[in-house]
Amino acid sequence: MTDCIRLHILSPEGTLAEVMAEAVELPGAKGRFVVLKDHGALLSSLSQGAIKWRNAEGEHSLDIKEGFVEVGNNEIHVCVEV
Repeated sequence: MTDCIRLHILSPEGTLAEVMAEAVELPGAKGRFVVLKDHGALLSSLSQGAIKWRNAEGEHSLDIKEGFVEVGNNEIHVCVEV
């Protein structure tokens, strides 16, 4: 899975997901956006919606209330309220 990025989703309750993904779609405060391998570094707030990701196991989704995301070095760190 060389075209993948590591996705970490955390909440106050603990780790919700720690997976390798080909693409991750996030509900940004100014609109949805997709992160792929080698995406530029960014920080963003997240609005209510779904985090969606695709990997070898299929397509997955997690509904959130709000949160923050940090992207860099082919890793996505998300801290959310669910």
